[in-house]
Amino acid sequence: MAAAVGRICGARLLKNYGIVTPQVYQLSTSAQGWTKSRKLWLSTLGVVGGGVGALLFALEQSVQATGSEAHPYHQPWAHDGWFKSLDHASVRRGYEVYKQVCKACHSLQYISYRNLVNVTHTEAEAKAEAAEVMIKDGPDDEGNYFERPGKLSDYFPSPYPNENAARAANNGAYPPDLSLIASARHGGEDYIFALLTGYMEPPAGIPLREGQSYNPYFPGGAISMAQVLFDEAAEYTDGTPATASQLAKDISTFLRWCAEPELDDRRLMTIKAIGMFSMLTAVVYYYKRHKWSVLKSRKLAYKPVSKK
Repeated sequence: MAAAVGRICGARLLKNYGIVTPQVYQLSTSAQGWTKSRKLWLSTLGVVGGGVGALLFALEQSVQATGSEAHPYHQPWAHDGWFKSLDHASVRRGYEVYKQVCKACHSLQYISYRNLVNVTHTEAEAKAEAAEVMIKDGPDDEGNYFERPGKLSDYFPSPYPNENAARAANNGAYPPDLSLIASARHGGEDYIFALLTGYMEPPAGIPLREGQSYNPYFPGGAISMAQVLFDEAAEYTDGTPATASQLAKDISTFLRWCAEPELDDRRLMTIKAIGMFSMLTAVVYYYKRHKWSVLKSRKLAYKPVSKK
């Protein structure tokens, strides 16, 4: 191909079109043809880009290191890693902790009862869980609102009708929705576990208002939520000992699932994609070697026509 292009250029067949020469020059990756100013410009661009990236990383680390709150330790979660799935038994126990402890103050507005099916509960169990709550629905034919038992399509109801009612019931503090809390907080489930198990007496010099507790993992240390997880604070249906650390571990795993209900499906799809692309890569490599072997092994010979 290169020899053919060279012969065409030498014969000046494309002289008036200006096609071959510019394309060959632009596609060249050899650094020998670069001018000194171009090399200097690219080198400067690389140095500046690397410096800016390093500066941003250092600033992020310094901001995290100089915060007033303690940083949670990383826990050995069962779902750590690209090829690990959530512990569904722990997710079910975490739902029980939420139902018995957290539901009184915190909502899960982005989670519906159908999300529990084949994850923590069977379809019949999820329907029974939904039927335990009364959902405000309507209006009916007469324009009135009414209450009905929940269905699988219903979302978890909020414990308060509005934000003002929530603040009035919690000394002005607004309990956050827990649907995305594992993704919204730096540290994820490590932060949740540390927060729930990190309550202690306030150090000297840190004043607390009425109704506040001290937690070193909360920004500022003063948190309006009192410690809620103690030994036997909830009851597990599978007989697991309900220690405070076990309760915190299970609710943290459950909230991780709430933030990413598709986590297991996405990781399963990753495994499938790696397997398929590995096979396709082998097939494409073999096909490329087979097809290009003729071009790579050919020899070009010039045989002048003899004059007779």
